[in-house]
Amino acid sequence: MPPPRPADAGRREESVPDFPTPRSDGPRIRELAEIGGRSDTRDVLAHATKQAQREYDDYFIVDIDAHVSEDHFWGEVLERIDNDVWRHIGMDQFGKFAGNNALLNIQPGMSHQSVGGRIGHQGRKEPMDGESGHPFVTAARRGMDAMGLDYQVVFPSAMLLLGMHPQDEVEVVLGRAFNRWLTEVVLRQDDRLKGMLYLPYNTPEVCEELVEKYADDEGIIGYTVCSTRNNPVHSDVYTRLYKLIEASGKPLAFHSGYHWGDPSFAQLNRFLSMHALSFTHYNQIHVTNWIINAMPERFPDIKMVWVESGLAWIPFLMQRLDHEVLMRPSEAPGLTRLPSEYMKEMWYTSQPMERTSMELLEAGMKAFNAETQLLYSSDWPHWDWDAPSTITRLPFLSEQAKRNILGLNAARVFNLPTDRRKPAATSVLQQRPGIS
Repeated sequence: MPPPRPADAGRREESVPDFPTPRSDGPRIRELAEIGGRSDTRDVLAHATKQAQREYDDYFIVDIDAHVSEDHFWGEVLERIDNDVWRHIGMDQFGKFAGNNALLNIQPGMSHQSVGGRIGHQGRKEPMDGESGHPFVTAARRGMDAMGLDYQVVFPSAMLLLGMHPQDEVEVVLGRAFNRWLTEVVLRQDDRLKGMLYLPYNTPEVCEELVEKYADDEGIIGYTVCSTRNNPVHSDVYTRLYKLIEASGKPLAFHSGYHWGDPSFAQLNRFLSMHALSFTHYNQIHVTNWIINAMPERFPDIKMVWVESGLAWIPFLMQRLDHEVLMRPSEAPGLTRLPSEYMKEMWYTSQPMERTSMELLEAGMKAFNAETQLLYSSDWPHWDWDAPSTITRLPFLSEQAKRNILGLNAARVFNLPTDRRKPAATSVLQQRPGIS
């Protein structure tokens, strides 16, 4: 069976009923060109805006996981490398042969996210004629307005594999440079955009330095570790780092990803297979090590957030670890409760939400107290992104649960004010009249 196309790819959208009556001497509807990377974000997300207008325009909504296409602005990041040698090497590669992959360890030929070009995946390259400010900020603001978001937290994209880079010093210089670019360029231009500081986790002492440096930065609302790496999270080398994070009051997030180069995935012959398993694989390992080694007991005030692994793995791991601990309690002597009880106090992001069985989804969400522990995330602009309607249309959630998941839980975790920051959905639609 051929893979499904996204609902809005190359299709005409239904006309917006709220537009004024058209002039008799002009067409009411202008047909869009096929949706692509240069399409206006507001057109790509027009259906989501209509959903917001009908279903959740009055909700406070925080998107915990969207992505900066930093490779589109890679020269700006490389220029901020604070090591003269690595900056020279990076800019030389950027200008001659490596382009947007300079210094990175990604393998473009091994990524099939776009399904042979049939599904738009990464980044917006839309025209910004007449717009002031950085083009990413403009595109992000359009996306926030179109989806009805009050805040959006942005993560890197191409850098998610840096934990597997053979040169730890490259992760350090790129991590520092990205943090500078994020805080100096992006976050300063729109306070609805928030960031999770990139921690070059292979080098703990640099992570400590960065946490101390940005602890009071209002745009940085937490710290992120890219999960695609083989570091044991319970290692004593991270003790001081965790104490600093705990003292800051900001959460620690592990953002999962894929890596077909990992030997454990070598026998998989389809991107689909690797993609399905890898995003849960890394976070399952880190959660297991975190709990079995009693890290919640050692650092009880760290708010742990697990990003972009979906939900299906959570009840599985809860039940599996409880079963093992009850059989072999001597191997987890630091625990005072069952693993599932610690997991119920962690936070998880919603995307990609597995919705093939409402019965299983409901049971899984109940298992980890989704009403208080789940955080809405879109993963925009990646190919499998989820609109807020992914939450509002779940039939088993109460009205309060929907509001919690879409924004109020995030306000509690990240200490965000809950006043409305977004424009009305109707006004967003009226900015693009006549487009269908």
